[in-house]
Amino acid sequence: MPAYPSDEWLQAYRDAINQSADFRIAATDWVGDVTFVIEAEPEKGLTLDVWHWLDLARGICRNAKTVTPDEGDRAAFVVRAPYSRWKEVIRGRLEPTKAMVQGKLRLKGDLKKIDEQRKAVGVLVSIASEIPADFVDERQ
Repeated sequence: MPAYPSDEWLQAYRDAINQSADFRIAATDWVGDVTFVIEAEPEKGLTLDVWHWLDLARGICRNAKTVTPDEGDRAAFVVRAPYSRWKEVIRGRLEPTKAMVQGKLRLKGDLKKIDEQRKAVGVLVSIASEIPADFVDERQ
């Protein structure tokens, strides 16, 4: 089971996105990259920020990788939150678009465009929740 966050988990996520007929349908008009910044929470076991970047185009993920802050900050959308907040999203306990409006996830980019892609965002969260994950704060 891949650790979250890690390159291994991110590649499993990319593969799952590309196998998802639901995402292909929901995101037919989405073209743009997204960076997810998983902010460090040393008390939870994540000591450094992790920047995961996805290149999404018309229902597929063309690329996914861990990037530097300089690279990741250039994405059309940059979404930041502490590790524990991302864990809530992945577990389906927090709806991302609503969380952006509430400031629980901080967005750099056009919230209106994200809202227009609410269904695609929901599918991305659903896919993420299906990826087995060894969360760093749950290790024994």
